[in-house]
Amino acid sequence: MSIRINDIAPDFTAQSTAGQIKFHDWLDGSYAIIFSHPRDFTPVCTTEFGAVAQLAAEWKKRNTKVIGVSVDSVEDHGKWKRDIEAFSGAAADFPIIDDTSLTVAKAYDMLPAEYYLPQEGRTPANTATVRTVYIIGPDKKVRLTMTYPMSVGRNFAEILRALDAVQATDGVPFATPANWVPGQDVIVALSVSTEDATAKFGALDIKLPYLRFAKRPV
Repeated sequence: MSIRINDIAPDFTAQSTAGQIKFHDWLDGSYAIIFSHPRDFTPVCTTEFGAVAQLAAEWKKRNTKVIGVSVDSVEDHGKWKRDIEAFSGAAADFPIIDDTSLTVAKAYDMLPAEYYLPQEGRTPANTATVRTVYIIGPDKKVRLTMTYPMSVGRNFAEILRALDAVQATDGVPFATPANWVPGQDVIVALSVSTEDATAKFGALDIKLPYLRFAKRPV
């Protein structure tokens, strides 16, 4: 069954580079980003883990925990972290889940409808679609998903921007327009009348009857 927006993110218990993690307990009221990979010691994934490590201060600023998933062992993860840190020049302090059993990959529907996983000699190609990003809210609900092919490195600047947009519209009657970045105007939800929106948010920039921009309250 596919994981949909606003589903409760599947809970799991797994070993990681930070010890055993019970995912829902680990969230502990924070936002979270799960980013998954088909194997350790792969070139594109090494650059991606490095990018996540370099953004440590940005995740913290946004009350967001990051957790990596790879279908190899904790022992291999520990060795791979040294490569990640040497490449990126940043400490990879976030946990990396041991998903040799593919428990998390299956729970989060990261594998194709039909797949074959050999008992020995498994290659990244066998788990190629395990390259997904999930943004999870403090309420444990899935807020956003992105899935990438093996050949395309993820743009973590876009993932950070998407996280900002999720947080900017969380629990308030706003949406963000195309290419929105923090500091720009937001769109007033259609469920709010122009009169009420003006009273609550100040003067609106009305482009069309259904497209009304407002300054995002600080």
